[in-house]
Amino acid sequence: MPHEFFLDRGLGRRLAEELTMRGWTVHRAAEHFPDDAQHVADEDWLAYGLTRGWSPLCKDGRIKGRDIERTPLQTYNGVLFYLDNQKLRVVEMVQRFERHREAIHRAVVRGGPRAYAVGVRELRSTWP
Repeated sequence: MPHEFFLDRGLGRRLAEELTMRGWTVHRAAEHFPDDAQHVADEDWLAYGLTRGWSPLCKDGRIKGRDIERTPLQTYNGVLFYLDNQKLRVVEMVQRFERHREAIHRAVVRGGPRAYAVGVRELRSTWP
């Protein structure tokens, strides 16, 4: 069964489109919450996606450091992937996710709770 991913609103529509064109199955938080998901707390969108079996993708690695936002990862044994640079252009984000696609899929299979930084050269476990 293919893995599915849930994109934080900060990653944007274009990244979702680019990943979809490359065969990823992605869902955008903005498509599931009102007002483009602007007023949805991190713990809420994380729990929403994780209850559906979708692994979250985001830019904000600080999520893993806040107890309230880690709770859904712990409750649902979720695996979170975040870009280690919040200032990347869409093309660079796509390149990073694609470069580490197989490692990301292996991490999803291994399960969580866990968080990984998606870097230039590696996918690195950063929590727990």
